[in-house]
Amino acid sequence: MLNQLMHLQLLVDELEKTISVAARDPSWYGIDEVELEKRRRWTTTARNQLTNVRKTVEAGKPRNTINAGMSGMRQELMRHPNNHSSSNEKLNQFRSQGNDDFISSESDRQLLLVRQQDEELEELSASVRRIGGVGLTIHEELTGQEKIIHDLGLDVESASNRLDFLQKKVEVVMKKVGIKGQLMMIMFLVIMFIVLFVLVFFT
Repeated sequence: MLNQLMHLQLLVDELEKTISVAARDPSWYGIDEVELEKRRRWTTTARNQLTNVRKTVEAGKPRNTINAGMSGMRQELMRHPNNHSSSNEKLNQFRSQGNDDFISSESDRQLLLVRQQDEELEELSASVRRIGGVGLTIHEELTGQEKIIHDLGLDVESASNRLDFLQKKVEVVMKKVGIKGQLMMIMFLVIMFIVLFVLVFFT
């Protein structure tokens, strides 16, 4: 009788250890706090019943009373009367389920990490494409501005050449006409200016 009680006590101890391990990180084992609390209450009830049966045995009560207590204890602890292997199977199933849940959780976590990395790579690729597009636009604008500056330089150079040519022509003309011709040209220009002024502002 005491051997049976000790065996049941060991089963309860193993269950408590397993629950303690699962309580360290319930999410990895697929167990929430409600389920953990339910299992803790169950092991507490089983331990209390074991204690009561042990006290009954040690007090020397009639055998049929002890057997009734043992039968109730077995039913509560193992859910199958007089079947010790059932408790072991449940314990193994619980551990196996915990391992499977842990593996499944790790697999899901790895898949989630891979998906997150894929999303980050896609965002990075999109950012690189946007930066490349901006760089290409800036390059095109700089090329266009460089062409405009080049064309403007050519126009300025051409205008400067024409102005130099005109100045040389004027110098040649001024030398030919002499002082009198220069005075006549100045008078003509003044008269033209006065005429244009009158036409613009008084007509």
